[in-house]
Amino acid sequence: MGKIAIIIRREYNERVRKRSFIIMTILTPILMLGLIAAPTLMTSIRGSQKEILVVDRSGFVAPELRDSEGIAFRADDRTYEEARDSKPDVFGILVVGEEILTDPRDVQLYCFQSATLEVETAVNRQLSDIVEKHKLNSYNIEDIDRILAEVKSDVALQSFTVESDGGEKASSSALTTLLAYIFGFLIYMFVILYGVMVMQGVIEEKSSKVLEIMISSVRPFELMMGKIIGVALVALTQVAIWAAFLAIAGNTVISLVGGASVLVDGAQMGRMAGNIFGSLPDAGYVLMLLGWFVVFFIGGYLLYASMFAAIGSAVDAPADAQQMQMPVTLPIILSIIVALGVMREPNGAMAVWFSMIPLTSPVVMMARIPFGIPWWQVTLSTCVLYASFLFMVWFAGKIYRVGILMHGKKPSLRELIKWTKY
Repeated sequence: MGKIAIIIRREYNERVRKRSFIIMTILTPILMLGLIAAPTLMTSIRGSQKEILVVDRSGFVAPELRDSEGIAFRADDRTYEEARDSKPDVFGILVVGEEILTDPRDVQLYCFQSATLEVETAVNRQLSDIVEKHKLNSYNIEDIDRILAEVKSDVALQSFTVESDGGEKASSSALTTLLAYIFGFLIYMFVILYGVMVMQGVIEEKSSKVLEIMISSVRPFELMMGKIIGVALVALTQVAIWAAFLAIAGNTVISLVGGASVLVDGAQMGRMAGNIFGSLPDAGYVLMLLGWFVVFFIGGYLLYASMFAAIGSAVDAPADAQQMQMPVTLPIILSIIVALGVMREPNGAMAVWFSMIPLTSPVVMMARIPFGIPWWQVTLSTCVLYASFLFMVWFAGKIYRVGILMHGKKPSLRELIKWTKY
């Protein structure tokens, strides 16, 4: 263990001091904050108001069209051809036909510039409301506007989960689905990112002949374990820095972008989230999810990192590694696809089986846990995952101890299997 600890310190110190690590650690949260702020900035940018001439053959649409921040309507008594030939300095001409009440398609928008989806949606929405209102008025119902206002209702469904002891706990399918997707995608992203980092590190050291010197003092298995754990600590350091930076700077960026109307206090934010997601989870539920996230993230990383380390030791160039890593990355890619279906049926047969297979369980199980699945399934999946990691470390170690000294030839699958028997 003393030698493994030395290798861990070497891997950790070497990587966290690299300029690329420092740059990515700083740039990544900045880019993430930029993605958060970009939608607000885009919506705050207002273009010039677009003027549209309205040639109304129905006789009732033009007076009820209302101007907005982006569109201004102006009625015109001329025909479309006359208005078009006069070459007016407007965005377009809206022609409303006489049969619009019976034929909703009897309306055209002719634009002198390229029409945008925002303009078409705004015009179409107003026309639909006007036509619906006139159709209702044709039934001669008195005070129809007041009746519609009273009838309109927004039902707020409250969802509860009945627990095994007979108790009831508030739940939210929207929040549960969001958490399942976020946790599953984070495991997928980090396992691929840092597993490939292990493989690239082995290839670089192998090509520089550093490994030939190091294995004179340590066993290949110790070298592989030290490298895997060292990169894992680098990953945890980077993620912790990102989380702290986003927590500190996130609220500041939102307040600068959105102003006082966007920056809200904790109580108001809780009410807003409650309106969207229903009942908010308690602290114990959140800590439970974070705990299982750490368990499956570590297990998934160790399993895939050992396979990536074996691939890196078997090749001499990154181009060869690209071909050999495809069979390894396919299961983790498949797991993120399966996770999307799992969110619709978390207790289905497909969800259960893929959450037990160790190559897909880190992502799929994290997509199921927020839905409150039986604990024996979570426990069994965890045990299978870590048992598979131990087997894979032993198996990858067999390839690693032979492959790190092999040069000049990319081994075939038959040769890799033969290495495990030496």
